[in-house]
Amino acid sequence: QVIKYTLDPVWKPFTVPLVSLCDGDVEKLIKVICYDYDSDGGHDFIGEFQTSVARMCEAQDACPLELECINPKKQKKKKSYKNSGIIIVKSCKITRDFSFLDYILGGCQLMFTVGIDFTASNGNPRDPTSLHYINPLGTNEYLSAIWAVGQIIQDYDSDKMFPALGFGAQLPPDWKVSHEFAINFNPTNPFCSGVEGIVQAYSACLPHIRFYGPTNFSPIVNHVARFAAQAAQQQAATQYFILLIITDGVISDMEETRQAVVQASRLPMSIIIVGVGNADFAAMEFLDGDSRVLRSQTGEEALRDIVQFVPFRDFRNAPKETLAKAVLAELPQQVVQYFKHQNLPPINSEPA
Repeated sequence: QVIKYTLDPVWKPFTVPLVSLCDGDVEKLIKVICYDYDSDGGHDFIGEFQTSVARMCEAQDACPLELECINPKKQKKKKSYKNSGIIIVKSCKITRDFSFLDYILGGCQLMFTVGIDFTASNGNPRDPTSLHYINPLGTNEYLSAIWAVGQIIQDYDSDKMFPALGFGAQLPPDWKVSHEFAINFNPTNPFCSGVEGIVQAYSACLPHIRFYGPTNFSPIVNHVARFAAQAAQQQAATQYFILLIITDGVISDMEETRQAVVQASRLPMSIIIVGVGNADFAAMEFLDGDSRVLRSQTGEEALRDIVQFVPFRDFRNAPKETLAKAVLAELPQQVVQYFKHQNLPPINSEPA
């Protein structure tokens, strides 16, 4: 950092990996060189000193460390020369950065929920042109997405019991439209055992529901957010929630969904959207805040990017591992980012 127009600069705190600074050896000598900045690049040497991380870590707010900046040429010339200025280290501390695996090995569970789009735009599941039609091989794009993501995520959850919810369908016996129903038709226990359980419940529910609409995402996002909010109360890195939404297209409740995602960005939660079929997925790209910060209608900003959108059509002819890789690409850093922001180390972590 360059600080102009002052002889008493105060530099902002900065971080540097210990490995690049001193090969992880806190006793190793480090040379610090100070220059006077010139815009043409001809910076003037002021002075230098040597110190170590161990020495700098002695600096405390109440007791800063003072290091003399010496210019060897001036030192040789003048007997009365003391220094060319003093660098004051106000504070220096070593903090440990935890990885995704540190959290997983520390006992953090990934809580996986699937949300499945049963709106009429998918087509009649008995018709071979429908996205929900199960072909003679026993699969369709919805099932492929569930398998690709679920098979990896299930290894990070010890009980392997996953809630599977549907939206946009009319349900028996009164044929009311629901935007968050248990696909096993057991609202008090929507859990399926493993990915196989989700697949069985999905196949079994298809003949008993009527595809309808609209395509509302916010009820399912808020459903998972309620559980994530409970986990956030524990103030420990115990649970992180992942919602996989598989959909064929345009979101009907975009404003409510934006609001729900912005609120969820403050919780231990990530949302993965897999778009099936050939619809226009512009709204999904908008929710995936890779290029800009997502805002709610009221202007509230998402605290972090928690949505990853992947169009299934890009992976139709690729091995299922490539789909899983693309879908889960951002998840590890999202988990780490949340717990770091909350200042929560892994539950069973060794002290730094």
